[in-house]
Amino acid sequence: MKTAADYLEEANAVVPKISAEEGIAKHKSGGTLFVDVRDSADIAASGTIAGAERIARGMIEFRADDTHQMHNPALKKDAEIVLICGAGGQAALSGKTLIDMGFTNVSNVGGFPAWKDAGGPVEAG
Repeated sequence: MKTAADYLEEANAVVPKISAEEGIAKHKSGGTLFVDVRDSADIAASGTIAGAERIARGMIEFRADDTHQMHNPALKKDAEIVLICGAGGQAALSGKTLIDMGFTNVSNVGGFPAWKDAGGPVEAG
């Protein structure tokens, strides 16, 4: 039987982790899709990355599936996608799901507090 730690270990093995500074540089240069996978209450309480899509982890499969009626057209299989959450775990797990679904350029920038502390651009939730 798998534990949460097993799932996180598998996700971290396939989803590259980037620093907040690397993420900020990608944001500044443009062309990267940022996705906050926290639930709406967490985003409302703290804000999120400026311009980020807001797709809760529990909806990622539906929003990423281009054959599903709930598909988010911003999610393209070849897009550069950077995921963020509260501490990095949900972003890693969501990233593994996207990779399993055929997305090819997915990374995890970790938690929103580190993004904010590093001076990353933010917007209200």
